Amino acid sequence: MSTTASDASSAPRPEDPLATLAALPGVPGAVDSVRKAVDRVYGHRVMRRRSGEVTSEAALRAARGSAALSGADWALEEVRRRSDFGSDAEARTVGAALRLNAEAGQLLSVWSQSPLRVLARLHLVAAGGAGVSDRTVGRPRLAGEPVVEAPGVGAAAPAGGVTVTPSEEASATEVPVAEVPAPVPPAGTPLPDADEVAARLDGLARLVVTPSAAPALVTAAVVHGELLALRPFGSYNGLVARAAERIVLIGSGLDPKSVCPAEVGHAELGRAAYAAAFEGYVSGTPEGMAAWITHCGRAVELGVRESTAVCEALQRGAA
Repeated sequence: MSTTASDASSAPRPEDPLATLAALPGVPGAVDSVRKAVDRVYGHRVMRRRSGEVTSEAALRAARGSAALSGADWALEEVRRRSDFGSDAEARTVGAALRLNAEAGQLLSVWSQSPLRVLARLHLVAAGGAGVSDRTVGRPRLAGEPVVEAPGVGAAAPAGGVTVTPSEEASATEVPVAEVPAPVPPAGTPLPDADEVAARLDGLARLVVTPSAAPALVTAAVVHGELLALRPFGSYNGLVARAAERIVLIGSGLDPKSVCPAEVGHAELGRAAYAAAFEGYVSGTPEGMAAWITHCGRAVELGVRESTAVCEALQRGAA
């Protein structure tokens, strides 16, 4: 699927909702700013011969940023030096983020044909090694099943406006349920029921596989926001949503070498700004949607700035 506005070979459907979003006030400017930023980092002389090193650094920093947004805010050097990611709840969250970044690049061809398969795989990769019940891994949640963003991380706090508790039938080997403080989505955000999740996931999949004239940034922001809103899995929805955003940005051709980690920018902008922008997405208003898309654009630009700094360090021999 092409999500670049310049790809005239893709014939958009008569009703192209993503293209409609791309025309909202402020969005074309954000798209243009992102494109120029990406072009600048790809034009850096270090990218000619050492792009693999930049990609590796971007993946590490992206994982750190995504984990921070899910409540495991570790220093970059701690993420770099650690080899054991199963010792505690925060370590499991960081490990899940690292695994997702390693897996994302392997799923690009599948995403354009079957995004739901990719989402299931992403959740399996994130939660499968994190002590989450096998009964809930790699599939959308069923009616009555709780949602816990990062099991065991932080103090207890409501998710979707409801305090969730472990199933009475939970395995003794599972991680105790606790939740991230200042959750994203914010406390009070309605939690869609299982039927709504299934219907909206199908709609999202159709949106992804149908050709659109919308730029990659718009598609990536919508995928990211919709997964955050749905919380389709019992855990690690934020990590999965941000990994899916990354897949769209890479697969669209905007960032084919995966050196523009939006997760870095989302973390730098902060959890409060992330939550506030996401509330705009949930509102569904033109102003709210534009605010979310431009926020995601700013995150990509900050990710570009991070990788530009890596290029400069490699050029100086400091990395």
